[in-house]
Amino acid sequence: MIPNITQGDRMAGLMIYLAGPGRANEHEEPHLVAGDSALMAWHDDNELNRDAALDIANALDRAQQFFDTEVDGGHVFHCSLSLAAEEGQLSDERWGAIANDFMKDMDFTEDGGKAPARWVAVRHGLSKNGNDHIHIVASMVRDDGTKWNPWKSKYKSQQAARTLETKYGLNAVGTLRAERGFTPAEQAKAVRQGLPEVERHSLGRKVRVCAGASADEAEFVRRARQEGMLVRPRYAAGRTDVVTGYSVAERPRKGERAVWFGGNSLGRDLALPKLRAEWESTPESAASAVAEWNAAARNRRPVSPGRETLQPSAELWNKYANDVSALREKLATTPHDDHAAWAQAARETSAAFGAWSKRIEPTPGPLADAARELAKSAQLRRYPARPAVALPSARGATMILLAATSKSDRAAYALMFRQLAQTARAIHDMHKATDDLRRVRDLSAAVIAAGKVVEASATAQTLKAQPLSMETLRQQHPEASEEALKSRLLVERSRGGSPLPPVLTRPDAAHLQGAQPRTEETHRQNNPGIER
Repeated sequence: MIPNITQGDRMAGLMIYLAGPGRANEHEEPHLVAGDSALMAWHDDNELNRDAALDIANALDRAQQFFDTEVDGGHVFHCSLSLAAEEGQLSDERWGAIANDFMKDMDFTEDGGKAPARWVAVRHGLSKNGNDHIHIVASMVRDDGTKWNPWKSKYKSQQAARTLETKYGLNAVGTLRAERGFTPAEQAKAVRQGLPEVERHSLGRKVRVCAGASADEAEFVRRARQEGMLVRPRYAAGRTDVVTGYSVAERPRKGERAVWFGGNSLGRDLALPKLRAEWESTPESAASAVAEWNAAARNRRPVSPGRETLQPSAELWNKYANDVSALREKLATTPHDDHAAWAQAARETSAAFGAWSKRIEPTPGPLADAARELAKSAQLRRYPARPAVALPSARGATMILLAATSKSDRAAYALMFRQLAQTARAIHDMHKATDDLRRVRDLSAAVIAAGKVVEASATAQTLKAQPLSMETLRQQHPEASEEALKSRLLVERSRGGSPLPPVLTRPDAAHLQGAQPRTEETHRQNNPGIER
């Protein structure tokens, strides 16, 4: 939560602005959510108009005018308390409680043993950037004519905000991680088109999945196009053989333009330099990547289709499940302050959950939510050069889940999910150990919901059978590990079910290779797009 304090001398002008339409007509239903007891006795939470704003301003000014107290810089205290866009919106009651606690901590109330000052908290919808927020307006002249002391007020407001973040389970500003927010326009478009999420979130998940499944940059470009995204590179000035960044977009509906998002605007871990740090890099792979970027820019077929067109062998399921298990075991001894290592683990686990969502969720659901919550743990404000602890890679899980078919062994699916869920649990425990309470709550709920979806999918076609026990399976499979036996027990109790739909079809050739070839000029005319 970010506090922003200003000081002035025009109480009426400020209140009229807060109750008005705003500079960009962004204010919606301005109303009070809190205030001192005297003002709240006269004004409730009805929508404010100009007359009500002036009445409130007069009440706030009364002590200063009666005692004629002069305050250097003006007697009007104005502070906005703002949440990051990804935190969503709070209720009026919750904002009211936060405002009351904040003003108590800032010594505007009688709790500090001094005369109270008049104040109100106004809420009028989201900001242009989609941030839920309130405005607190107060008089710096107390009811007995004495002045409120502004000494170190900005520092005190930041300390108060940190305390309230912990008390109300809000994201702690200034910490290590931060997700990219979205704008009201993006949200309005999603509502208008009946989409379950904004494009920024769906594209971010797809890009993270494609990056996690790819062994090199060229494969990433091909996979991104295979997933139906529009892809274009950003070249170095005056060059077509040096790519410095990229943008992606969903294919627009008829009559609409594509909205392009740069990798860094989708997620702090999705900027091209961050992705490149995880891929093989050789002169040959760099040349192949440039060729695929150029093909994408010109809307031509992929130059050299690779393993994204192949079906992995069944033996790879156990190998990649073991890789995830090795990652989880390594995390158990990874220091909580090795932020780069934990971000890497979260990014790879998020990609795997995103791939699973693509396979079994017709529309983004709990698995997609789990992928997003894990992605929040992958996005650092500042990335160290490299993790202090070298971690095993779980990238193979994403690759094989993208290529999975209904013929894959059900026990392998169950084992893979158990390992992924336990890795997510390790990330959850890291947040718990570092007192990141909001991440703990949201990640726990998301992974539990994802587990229920997979379990329901696995038992959707359950046939009645004699119940098995772990002891019976130990006798039947003496060489199997306890984890494998638990997975097999789940599968045997749900004979006929599968964590995947019974029928999966591979993408047709046109979808696999991107759109049908068109001239570069036609592509530019039809998809000029909007850059985000």
